[in-house]
Amino acid sequence: MSFIRKVKKKVSTKLQIKKAVITDTKLIHTLVNQFANKDEMLPRSLNEIYENIRDFYVCLENDKIIGVAALHILWEDLAEIRSVAVSQNYQGKGIGKKLVKKCLIEAETLGIKKVFALTYHPGFFKELGFNDIDKNALPQKIWGECLKCHKFPECNELAVIMEL
Repeated sequence: MSFIRKVKKKVSTKLQIKKAVITDTKLIHTLVNQFANKDEMLPRSLNEIYENIRDFYVCLENDKIIGVAALHILWEDLAEIRSVAVSQNYQGKGIGKKLVKKCLIEAETLGIKKVFALTYHPGFFKELGFNDIDKNALPQKIWGECLKCHKFPECNELAVIMEL
């Protein structure tokens, strides 16, 4: 059974997860940077979110954005899950996992063979089937993002990967 079929059975219908639209940009920016301000993820500029809005999914409850995640394609066979953020009041309810699963479904649909994440919370991704990987095993292309980070080169994010 494909990953898509397995996940579709498990996605809850109580919350709405959809592709982000331009009007979601400022709320995505606010939510992501709340976590960036706590050094839990890379900050994203408003411009960067506008430029990459097609990468993002949002989770809505009563038309209010309560979570976000993005699938950023890097190469013909490689994509990154990034900017996974869920409002504090909604954490621990599986929303982040549902958002990541949506990204994985899209990756599989597009024919992407490997999806990775750089994270301070590898256990979250391992519960979804990701495995540890040495950051140095990833293509140099990923380091472009790292150069923007104030923690570079002394970053302690861990890399995880999933083969679809």
